[in-house]
Amino acid sequence: MSWAGTKRVREPGIQIEDLPPIDLVVISHNHYDHLDLETLKTLNRKFSPKFLVPLGDKELLQSAGIPDIDEMDWWQTIKIEKKAEVTFAPTQHLSARGIFDWNRSLWGSYMIMIGNRRVYFGGDAAYSSHYKEIKRRLGEPDISLLPIGAYEPRWFMRLVHMNPLDAIQAHLDLGSKLSIGIHFGTFQQTEEALNAPVEELKKELLKAGLNLSNFIVQKEGIARIY
Repeated sequence: MSWAGTKRVREPGIQIEDLPPIDLVVISHNHYDHLDLETLKTLNRKFSPKFLVPLGDKELLQSAGIPDIDEMDWWQTIKIEKKAEVTFAPTQHLSARGIFDWNRSLWGSYMIMIGNRRVYFGGDAAYSSHYKEIKRRLGEPDISLLPIGAYEPRWFMRLVHMNPLDAIQAHLDLGSKLSIGIHFGTFQQTEEALNAPVEELKKELLKAGLNLSNFIVQKEGIARIY
């Protein structure tokens, strides 16, 4: 609800009118900070992309007038115009948009394969054995987008969100060549400070003796070519 929800504390890195052409939109789950209907309606109006959603979320997007939607189950793969293959993979998380629809729709992550390149979008997740299973089934990602924020208090949030140490283990489990930290700094949702995930990630990488350049955090609006 716009009048009661958590407020943004940082602006997007790029304005929506400045986006390049968008062919495909992937939705990890239906929480409001991951599935904003007004944003999706704008993307649909500007670009008419294909939308990939977890099982149970197609009707929600259709209610917003979005026509080109595929629902996906875990380990399902679809081809996108002979250019790419997209596989929907498991995560440990949950779904809900209200108090009566808990886990009525699925949640997950995506491996996007274009030629011999793999990009893994981790969605929203706690740490579990699914990362090793994704590597075994789908191969090692060239780039992984892994959540590092919204993790305190740990006794509760560890069931649904990784902390930076968990994210490093996910990076290693996947065999990712490069990982980029996501899911932090936009909303103040949990008890840790806004910039704590970035500071903790660097500290844990140094403690583990890992190369800082293999797991990075991008500032909003900064592009990097790989």
